[in-house]
Amino acid sequence: MFQSFRSAMTWIHTWFGLVLGFVLMGAFFFGALCVFDREIDKWAIPEARFEVQPMPSFDRVLLPEFEAMSPSLETMQIWGIVADNRSSLIDLVSIHETSAQGDARTERVVKMLDPRTGKVTNGDHFKIGSEFFYPLHYSLTLDWQGLGEWIVAFSGMMMLAALISGIVIHRKLFREFFTFRPGKGFRRSTLDLHNLTGVVALPFHFFFAFTGVLIFVGQYFPIGTTQLAQLHELHEQLEIGESKIPTERSGHAAPLASVDAMMAEARRRWAAHGMPGEVGVIHLRFVGDANAHVAIYPAATNSLQDLLNGVHFNGATGAVLQVDPAPNAVQQVAGFLTGLHLQPFRHWPLRWLYALGGLAGCVCIATGLLFFVEKRKHQHAKQGSQAIHVVDALAVTTVTGMVIATLGILIVNRLLPDTLPAGWPRHDDLERYAFWFAWLLAMAHAFWRTAPVAQGRMAPAWVEQCWTITVMSVTAVLLNWITTGDHLLRTLSDTYWPVAGLDLALLTVAAIAALAGRKIKRRAENASMIAESVAQDAARA
Repeated sequence: MFQSFRSAMTWIHTWFGLVLGFVLMGAFFFGALCVFDREIDKWAIPEARFEVQPMPSFDRVLLPEFEAMSPSLETMQIWGIVADNRSSLIDLVSIHETSAQGDARTERVVKMLDPRTGKVTNGDHFKIGSEFFYPLHYSLTLDWQGLGEWIVAFSGMMMLAALISGIVIHRKLFREFFTFRPGKGFRRSTLDLHNLTGVVALPFHFFFAFTGVLIFVGQYFPIGTTQLAQLHELHEQLEIGESKIPTERSGHAAPLASVDAMMAEARRRWAAHGMPGEVGVIHLRFVGDANAHVAIYPAATNSLQDLLNGVHFNGATGAVLQVDPAPNAVQQVAGFLTGLHLQPFRHWPLRWLYALGGLAGCVCIATGLLFFVEKRKHQHAKQGSQAIHVVDALAVTTVTGMVIATLGILIVNRLLPDTLPAGWPRHDDLERYAFWFAWLLAMAHAFWRTAPVAQGRMAPAWVEQCWTITVMSVTAVLLNWITTGDHLLRTLSDTYWPVAGLDLALLTVAAIAALAGRKIKRRAENASMIAESVAQDAARA
């Protein structure tokens, strides 16, 4: 079938990259955005634009709000508080059982609380970074039967194959590390940029494709519920028997002890082990019962495995039930690899390295798609094939259309009022609709305006969507200024980087898109002039 091993690797690299590049482009792009997901949240929620505060008093500040969120302690199953060193507002989550006409249902109520004042924020806010871009990165938000996660995982495994085959194809990696010839023609410079970004970020791409697949290995290979189901159940029974944490209510009512005292004890234990001692997460179960359970976890710091250091208390007495044991060797390796992928730490140079590595992956995939189209469009034009038109339209949809959709959700976020009229959908639903609608419009425009590719010409869609990105990026920055008063000069003078950084990034995107649009338009005009000159010479002859 193939003349040599290298030709086989070329086929794998080309077609795996083409078919799955559209999924991987989204995974890389939104993965790069997730590095700064909390900063994006603060841009999207003006009420959260303040420095991170310590966890407030549970007994005086948080408990009254929880009681107001729940109908009764008897139906309460879980209370949860989520806060970490990158957040400002505290999420209050109440989960309780309700019964309607004899059917039991579980309801989940979420509020956001300002730790400085203890007041719940007004309005229905949506954390675009952590609640939308983050799950979009690894699941495409296709939740049915975990379909999105399976698609991303399969794409990640095929990316590993594409990376290995790329190494085989490009044997002179060291030379290509220093090779970029922008003046050698569009196709040559596109291939050079593809090779350069692939070689420079090769360790990053390989490691994160591997760890991304590894994180969800339990879902892809559910050994505990298949081949080893009986052994898995026995292991769970042994763990429950050894654990002192209650698994159900006792049936005897008991008031909740002081959670503030439990927080102080958890801090003391963390300090004794040399750990930063700020509380980040509190979980409560079976509140109002003698078997009430309170689990307290530290906030994310520079450590990769802080969440393994939880302290568990009896909620009725305040006594320590147990401390999470030290992880074994397997758990340490898994936690280390998972932590490196999720980067739960405050290290600005490393975070930027992560983001730039993700964007380099986007450039590598985008230039690969462009090279595929440029190499084949004239041949397909002679054959009268429309296949290259479809590929180019999908490339436009993926590369520029994805950016347009991202800008669309940011613009709608700033246009929507904090409190919506009665009967309207929730903020998160409207902003999600805006994202997918903007992407759908970009896709329709791409298929419409890439028709010239079938005749071997440059598609106008690239230029038009580049200019659209420029206008939308500047619009998002202006809307942030108009709706919040936090213009760029103010946020820079106050050195408030979560908002200033995103505004600067948007303006940088606007400049890059304008420059790219200008260069593509100039190249299309030159190509058109050359084609006309050739046609005239042929007519004279």
